[in-house]
Amino acid sequence: MRAARYHGPGEISIDEVPDPTIESPTDAVVRVTHTAVCGSDLWFYRGESDREEGSRVGHEPMGIVEEVGEEVRHVQPGDRVFAPFSISCGSCEYCRKGLHTSCKNGGFWGSATDGAQGEQIRVPQANGTLVRVPDRYADDQDVLKSVLPLTDVMCTGHHAAVSAGVEAGSTCAVVGDGAVGLCAVLAARRLGANRIVALGHHEDRLEIAESFGATDTISARGEAAVEELRELTAGGVDHAMECVGMGAAMETAIDIARPGGTVGYVGVPNGVEDGDLVDSLFGKNVTLAGGIAPVRAYVDDLLEDVLQGTLDPSPVFTKTVDLEGVPEGYRAMDEREAIKVFVDLT
Repeated sequence: MRAARYHGPGEISIDEVPDPTIESPTDAVVRVTHTAVCGSDLWFYRGESDREEGSRVGHEPMGIVEEVGEEVRHVQPGDRVFAPFSISCGSCEYCRKGLHTSCKNGGFWGSATDGAQGEQIRVPQANGTLVRVPDRYADDQDVLKSVLPLTDVMCTGHHAAVSAGVEAGSTCAVVGDGAVGLCAVLAARRLGANRIVALGHHEDRLEIAESFGATDTISARGEAAVEELRELTAGGVDHAMECVGMGAAMETAIDIARPGGTVGYVGVPNGVEDGDLVDSLFGKNVTLAGGIAPVRAYVDDLLEDVLQGTLDPSPVFTKTVDLEGVPEGYRAMDEREAIKVFVDLT
């Protein structure tokens, strides 16, 4: 079979790799039909985070179950399924608390497991990890494109909103105009926020933010953005969402939070210095909450909304490639030519 592999900064290739097989009674083998390139993939692509050369990449799989181990009960061959970016058993103490990313029996795609940007994957802990798409939607390509963001960015944006305490009637702000930030706008609207300010640097992305429910957009940078938001909101917001992962974005999120407010952060931390940030939080009694999103805890509720047609994050996909086009997808995202790349293997 073919799969995308990492060979150093800026080097992704489509290589022949061994076909997956059932290795444990709790495994399943899934034929991947759709996947995506994620903004977090760009950290290793740019050489800004470590990754083993030759490793498989991708963590947003959707496909058809081909084979299951003898202990797999929740799905069967022929089912349309997708999987969160983290593998989880669904039954350990952390899974029961809704913290599936800390599963005692879990892991992440492309580390000790297969990467999702390939023709097939072995799914460990299939009972807890795989999410089944109802049969009536299993071949609806428009619905499937709307479902795929639930593997990561839609649930991550939702985690930002939940961690920030967004509620009905509230005023909030999203820092970041990537796929996660745009999904955080959707999540804030879904939770009933009355005013949603989107902060970013790309006018085309801020236009999508407006279509997702942002009531105001700010394209200024740094202190100018903070001042503009404070003027718009008479001093700041109660709920700020940091969806980038850079120190400057975290500083902005804290600066725009009102005293007593909350910052929900989901950006993978890179270049964040904690000393000054802690002082800023302390001085305003601002709460910082968030972290890596426990997708499996959110996905059932969000899937229901997608299938009902009341939630559609698919516009975050602005470029489509096939498997051979995955290296081009990385390049396009790295050079800001695409917000998020949809990979169609059908």
